[in-house]
Amino acid sequence: MKHCDKGALLKRLSRLEGQVRGVARMVEEERYCVDILTQTAAIRAALKGVERLVLENHAHHCVEDAIAAGDPEDQRTKFNELIALLQKAQA
Repeated sequence: MKHCDKGALLKRLSRLEGQVRGVARMVEEERYCVDILTQTAAIRAALKGVERLVLENHAHHCVEDAIAAGDPEDQRTKFNELIALLQKAQA
């Protein structure tokens, strides 16, 4: 990943890792289902934030680089990748 604030992204991922370990601990401790589900919802939201950052990086750098390079084939490829990523993000 070029041009990305890797530090911020890795920090978010590390926090997510900790949240997942916390949920595993909650399951081991047989905590209340609603509490576990609340935490899994928080994990999903945090993961969507990571996806958003990576998607923004792709659009702002990879797609822009393809446009600036002027190669229609590369532009089409990057655009199609972006559309596919957006569709996956909506699912």
